[in-house]
Amino acid sequence: MSRADGVLFDKDGTLFDFHATWSGWAHDVIRDLAGGEAAVMARIAEVAQFDLETRAFHPASPVIACTNREVAECLAQALPGRAIDEIETHLMLSAADAPLAPAVPLVPFLDGLAARGLRLGVMTNDTEYGARAHLTSAGVLGHFHFVAGFDSGHGAKPAPGPLLAFARAMGLAPARVVMVGDSAHDLIAGRAAGMQTVGVLTGTAVEADLAPLADVVLPDIGHLPDWLTA
Repeated sequence: MSRADGVLFDKDGTLFDFHATWSGWAHDVIRDLAGGEAAVMARIAEVAQFDLETRAFHPASPVIACTNREVAECLAQALPGRAIDEIETHLMLSAADAPLAPAVPLVPFLDGLAARGLRLGVMTNDTEYGARAHLTSAGVLGHFHFVAGFDSGHGAKPAPGPLLAFARAMGLAPARVVMVGDSAHDLIAGRAAGMQTVGVLTGTAVEADLAPLADVVLPDIGHLPDWLTA
């Protein structure tokens, strides 16, 4: 007997290890946006709460869980004269080519969930374009019945709207859906939607950050199948 009929995943920090995927990319994007000027790079890094030396995000960085638009608005504070739309487009296109580091081998993992008859989805505060590009690159887009970004018309986390859109599209009761994510945004949205919530530690949050909002905190999504049938 399974705890759920559907599983909705966050993308970054959940399906893909956050640090391994995004830290190097962020350094390159900061350099590109700054035109290689050290002082400008430092300003961008400060507003993004990103350490240029260690190439790591601070756990409280606004970049981690925000939408692509919100990230562009954040970075624009350090780039006077640059249009937010321009920054947003640059982020979207460059992020689509980020070197992905799956948290676990995704094809066998998702095959196993599909074999249980689960409906699978992805909801990210990235763009839908970026989500589909990453899932395609990882060879798993076809494993998902639903893919949404903050710009797909359902809203963004931590609001429950996009999660409830998945439940409606799949014909599932929210209580029979598990929201899996690495950030408070993911779990707050899951709780608000009346779903079960699972935190994973492949993002920047630690267990103490996620435990108050999660039914369980797992090291990574690879531990999810056992929990679903425990």
